[in-house]
Amino acid sequence: MCTRRWPVAPSGRERAYAFLKENYLADPDRQGEFINEQEVADRIGVSRTPIREALFLLAAEELVQLIPKRGAYVAPMTGREIGELMELRGMVERHAAERTLARGEPPLAAMRAALEKQAGLRGAEQAREFIAWDHRFHSELVAANGNEMLTKLYDGLRARQIRAGVVAVFSATGRQDAVLDEHERILRALASGDAAAAAAAIDTHLEATLRVLLDTA
Repeated sequence: MCTRRWPVAPSGRERAYAFLKENYLADPDRQGEFINEQEVADRIGVSRTPIREALFLLAAEELVQLIPKRGAYVAPMTGREIGELMELRGMVERHAAERTLARGEPPLAAMRAALEKQAGLRGAEQAREFIAWDHRFHSELVAANGNEMLTKLYDGLRARQIRAGVVAVFSATGRQDAVLDEHERILRALASGDAAAAAAAIDTHLEATLRVLLDTA
């Protein structure tokens, strides 16, 4: 007899953790603010207890700072953090490019689809969605490398990547068009099968983003 297993609904802590990452920690406008626990609890329909549990998890990841008697603080990213984020991204993405090309399986179609979605988004009001697709473009490459632990590590950078990316798009005139061009160069290098060219295109893209971010840090 086959026993049907129903999907397990996420706990209140899991819902709060995901909500905070996507709606607070990925939002540059939240930098320098304290998180209102009751406001979050009301928005997702849970008590404050799972909110606090989620904040402890986020503090362990250094995404928020827990200040005694004041609460959870979303600190602006420092120049050091931005530099380390881009360095880590470069290491992971270059490795993924090399691995996928060695197998002859770069995810060109999935990356092209993400780039086309990005290209249809313009203006400040769509900056977060533009950067969400930016992350998708890069994460398709990383996921295709076949290393699940590395993919999970990269996915853990999502909140920081989106926050930093939105700041970059807002801070530099023409940055959206530049990002699209840099992504196109990465795709062309992958399509050519040239691992060195792909690594160089990835480095050029990340270095350009880093320069913009350091100018605003």
